[in-house]
Amino acid sequence: MENKTAIVTGTSSGFGLSTSVELARKGFTVIAAMRNCNKSSMLLQEARKHGVESKIIVHELDVTYEESIQAFKSWIKEEFGRVDVLINNAGYAGAGFVEEVSMDEYRKQFETNVFGVFAVTKAFLPLMRMQKQGCIINISSISGKVAFPGLSPYVASKYAIEGWSESLRLEMQPFGVKVVLIEPGSYKTNIWSTGKQVAEESLLLHSPYKDYMQSIERYIAEGENSFGNPEDVAKKIAEIATLENPGIRYPIGRGVKAAIFLKNFLPWRLWEKTIISKLFVK
Repeated sequence: MENKTAIVTGTSSGFGLSTSVELARKGFTVIAAMRNCNKSSMLLQEARKHGVESKIIVHELDVTYEESIQAFKSWIKEEFGRVDVLINNAGYAGAGFVEEVSMDEYRKQFETNVFGVFAVTKAFLPLMRMQKQGCIINISSISGKVAFPGLSPYVASKYAIEGWSESLRLEMQPFGVKVVLIEPGSYKTNIWSTGKQVAEESLLLHSPYKDYMQSIERYIAEGENSFGNPEDVAKKIAEIATLENPGIRYPIGRGVKAAIFLKNFLPWRLWEKTIISKLFVK
């Protein structure tokens, strides 16, 4: 992997940070893209700890701005001339009940989680196609397979990425470019912090959804001790990045495979009753 180049978006924390370090440990030259390079200290500190700081190059990229994407693409082409692995990780989780989530918040969620992935991928598809080689790894979620109440902005964005990735994989397979989905469950990252303010409307006294949202928050809080280590996801991503012929989907995390299986095979009425009984407690 010494001459292989990997791009990772959203690398200031969470999966992006851990994945950048893990890929560098595998020998990749990693371009760690983030919106604000002033937030790179945690990444570089972790890289130094593992002796791979020289393998990681931090570069500014805002996936919601075309000008930023085009400048980033031009720099990559000039400096490296190729991209072997692209990991679309940048994103956040918007929450709240549909009635109380503004259309602007939905658009903001999709600009980052969906259109940002589309735009960054499109920027590098010609290069990968001409190389006749490459791997695009999109960070989805169990929320892209199993919907939950109070999370519709995030859930909708991940469902979109799931379908889009299937189409892209079928399009790029004849050109030697692989497309992969990672579907993590609950992990100890800060993905919820950016979208947290969206859910606050549903926690106000006047909200008809207050009790429901409080129940959901309690349910999540009670399970926090079982949240996984992001480094486990990073190791899986790095493993996939080195495979010659990876599969399309990799669910990972406690209870993820079971939840997907039950959602697919239980009658909807039974599934619905099970979810609501767990999450809606007055």
